[in-house]
Amino acid sequence: MELMEAIVNRRSIRNFEDRDVSDEQVTQMLEAVKWAQSWANTQCWEVIVVRDQGVKQKLQATLAKGNPATKSMVQAPVVFVLCGRLKAAGYYKGQVTTKFGDWFMFDLGIAAQNLCLRAHDLGLGSVIVGLFDHDEAKKILQVPEGYEVVVMIPVGYPAKVPSAPKRREISEFTHYEKF
Repeated sequence: MELMEAIVNRRSIRNFEDRDVSDEQVTQMLEAVKWAQSWANTQCWEVIVVRDQGVKQKLQATLAKGNPATKSMVQAPVVFVLCGRLKAAGYYKGQVTTKFGDWFMFDLGIAAQNLCLRAHDLGLGSVIVGLFDHDEAKKILQVPEGYEVVVMIPVGYPAKVPSAPKRREISEFTHYEKF
């Protein structure tokens, strides 16, 4: 699959077929995370691969009421949970170096996008879930201090693929030389 084709055709998938995702496919998605760019190559991500139905149910219970990804948390055969190591990205010698402080959210966004594009390339669907009780998910997954749970990404074979949402034209968001 061509890169631009993957970017244009990837959708948020919230309904999955009752088919497993192989260990090889999981490894291929983790390989995509491995090669994500990061601040000063800090690679501040940790990934928890969740297949256990009981754990997925506990994670589902952390989602905010009305979250459209609620069903997908238990329906997907695998959920990737991306955690960020604090005070690494955006830091130099223990001191924050950017106006925006800790850079882990930016780096994990890149890693999540790599994972989702690779899933799409493998014929799988994914959805990035961010509206949940992060502290409760952290307890469930026994994430240590110094790390935060950032996103959960259910992955599986799409039951249906929605059409593309309307996108802004390039001229609507592009500025030259000044805003």
